[in-house]
Amino acid sequence: MSRIGIIYGSTTGTTEEIARKIAAKLNVSKENIYDVSKISEAIIKEYDVLLLGTSTWGAGDLQDDWYDGINTFKTTDLSSKTIALFGCGDSESYSDTFCDGIGKLYEELKSTGCTLSGETDSSDYNFSSSEALVNGKLVGLAIDEINEDDKTDARIDNWTNALKATFLS
Repeated sequence: MSRIGIIYGSTTGTTEEIARKIAAKLNVSKENIYDVSKISEAIIKEYDVLLLGTSTWGAGDLQDDWYDGINTFKTTDLSSKTIALFGCGDSESYSDTFCDGIGKLYEELKSTGCTLSGETDSSDYNFSSSEALVNGKLVGLAIDEINEDDKTDARIDNWTNALKATFLS
């Protein structure tokens, strides 16, 4: 079984809560869940699979702690790592930048040698534009706790089940 680490950046606590829900579905203990502001190369190296979460702020910006965090990832050898992304956004008020944060993480990580996984079908979402939309799919799990909180649990279930089937078996 792959060793899984979950790393999130959260300002209001929503992305942290989603990280904990994902951890529960994958039987990941709380000792393997990290705030990105406390991440180090040594921690990253401990895991085979890394699930990275961010919220989206302002005009499609990453959560603040990720700006330093992504540099730590980019200076670490990720060639043996599988990475899946998740994030939170507001599909109504920020329909044109919905979950851009995970799109930004994807762009930063795609040339690092890691294997990116965990894309999701975008047909169940209502937004006008997103940097997380690549080749017709979202590059990770997108959550809208403001407008579609009734879909959160099912989206997490579907995503974690797909992860289990893909690379956690």
